[in-house]
Amino acid sequence: MSESSTLQRTQTRERILEAAEAVFSDNGYHDALVDEIGKKTSMSKGGLYFHFPSKEDLFFAVMDRLANKLVKRAEKAAERANSPLESAEAALDAVLSALSAQKRLARLLMTQGYSMGNAFESKRSEIFDRFAIVISQNLDQAKLDGQISDINTDLAARVWLGAVNETVVHWLFSDGPTPKESASDLRRLLLASVQIKDLSNNRKNANR
Repeated sequence: MSESSTLQRTQTRERILEAAEAVFSDNGYHDALVDEIGKKTSMSKGGLYFHFPSKEDLFFAVMDRLANKLVKRAEKAAERANSPLESAEAALDAVLSALSAQKRLARLLMTQGYSMGNAFESKRSEIFDRFAIVISQNLDQAKLDGQISDINTDLAARVWLGAVNETVVHWLFSDGPTPKESASDLRRLLLASVQIKDLSNNRKNANR
């Protein structure tokens, strides 16, 4: 395949994913129509299936695309922080801010595929694993640096993401405060869960 053909195919896939994201977000997986996605892209159903063999494949590709954006945002936020613990906080804040700003996409990532059953849960778990890795890696370094206690950082990361999930779902269905508005209180609770050490006291004790 030539370079121009590869580029054209990539651009076509992006156009399909952009349209599919809107349709799935508005209607959920079960009620979303492939024909509607075709209308938005001016493509036939056969043309869509050439790029994505099934509606399920297309939905999962949309989820992966959204996850890629959020993970990159979390990683960039973590890189700008001044310490491993601040990096973990920054990654969490980045995800909360992104989901708060895009309710439709939050709904897509969190709830719109439940009619698929276990397949959706498996894909969602796979995506959350990627977020957990970003957080746990920074918590690992924070533990090495003595910023937090000797805890299971993988479990801590999943506890953090479980709290994020509940906060976002509550917002989606109750019209309560946005995840970003809840971020400050949520951050305090989650930091308490890793038992942050008082580094200033540690330094004083070391100098005695």
